[in-house]
Amino acid sequence: MTEDASYRDPRLAALYDRMNPYAADTEFYLAFGDEHPGSRIVDIGCGTGLLTVELARRGHRMLGVDPADAMLQIARARDGGDLVEWLTADASALPVADADLAIMTGHVAQVFVTDDAWLDALTAARRALKPGGLLVFESRDPRARAWLGWDDGREVIETDAGQVIAWNEVAGESAGVVGLIGHYVLPDGEHLTDEGALRFRTEEELRASLVGAGFGVRSVYGDWTRGPVTDSTTELIVVAEGRPV
Repeated sequence: MTEDASYRDPRLAALYDRMNPYAADTEFYLAFGDEHPGSRIVDIGCGTGLLTVELARRGHRMLGVDPADAMLQIARARDGGDLVEWLTADASALPVADADLAIMTGHVAQVFVTDDAWLDALTAARRALKPGGLLVFESRDPRARAWLGWDDGREVIETDAGQVIAWNEVAGESAGVVGLIGHYVLPDGEHLTDEGALRFRTEEELRASLVGAGFGVRSVYGDWTRGPVTDSTTELIVVAEGRPV
């Protein structure tokens, strides 16, 4: 399902963890955190805080930032949520020169559709990092054209109130921007929709944007086991180092 859904509606926010359980990406970020013990980490677009809280349990000093208060209400109420500092805001409100690591998971990087919005997010992340701090995120490789399969099938989500039926409708693709409409039929029959878009940037575009925002690119991986980028890559997983502001 689309990560571009705003999830500002509490009914949609309550579905998020069921639709996005622990997976290989979670293990990647946890392992990366383990390689930097006791770090101050900013989780940009933290959502319901599933990963954020687990990183806090492992001894990291966590700040979880998300513009959707409905998501952060779930995060705060999560077992271990008191271990994390939560901030309802977008990336522009990040503290300055405070973090060892900044992460953007769940393809949050693709929600910044315009070049200006993406540059603003990267610039805010760089300001939030101490000199030499690392930004880690992932973005789908546009060569895989993942959106071509997003119209197929429906997902049944079991909830305490009954079954929710969810599916995506692709609303066009142009210049690397894919429009999406998320559909959710609730147990009582109400049909909710959530419109958005995702930006698919090439590896070259990601590298150029990071350099333009004052980062040095350390690594770009092609899978969650840190393999190289190949012609069959579906993910671009980026580690970049922030230069002094």
